[in-house]
Amino acid sequence: MIEYLNSLDTKLFLFLNGLHNAFFDPIMYWFSDKLIWVPMYVIIAFFIIWKYKMRGVIILIITGLVIALCDQTASHLIKNLTHRLRPSHEPALAGLIHLSKAGPGGLYGFVSSHAANAFGLATFLYFVLDNRFRFLKYWLFLWAALVSYSRIYNGVHYPADVIVAAILSSLIGWGMAKLYQYIEYKRSIQHDKIT
Repeated sequence: MIEYLNSLDTKLFLFLNGLHNAFFDPIMYWFSDKLIWVPMYVIIAFFIIWKYKMRGVIILIITGLVIALCDQTASHLIKNLTHRLRPSHEPALAGLIHLSKAGPGGLYGFVSSHAANAFGLATFLYFVLDNRFRFLKYWLFLWAALVSYSRIYNGVHYPADVIVAAILSSLIGWGMAKLYQYIEYKRSIQHDKIT
């Protein structure tokens, strides 16, 4: 069964990775670059603090914890447990893969840290931000999907690497959102008692 799933994963990877072209190559390279998104993060942080004041600071602190949890789970726990080679390091796929100028990446790829971080962030903010941020909430999921797809396009992750990362990190983001909502609930009870 595992071999069959790996075979399907490889076929889907080769199909998606084979869709590359000169127009999208630089776009997908930049979608995978973490630094390109710093201005977006700064703008999001600004609006969260502007709208929520001190609660916004708490949201951003927990957002940092969500990303750290997702990243450490993907990069250090799961990758070190599974030791699944990235497609870019798989000898059987040599010469069949389109790689971006970023290169082959680290040795192991299951699960994708990029996908984990993006979906963890998107899920957490989806559940903690109110409807004033409706556009942002949906944009973050589209952004997470594009970042995840770019990892396949760039030749460094199989589809399963990003799908499993998305599922696990969405659970982490949801769990941390529930923790945040519990903290806010307790704070509101304390505030009501004081006033």
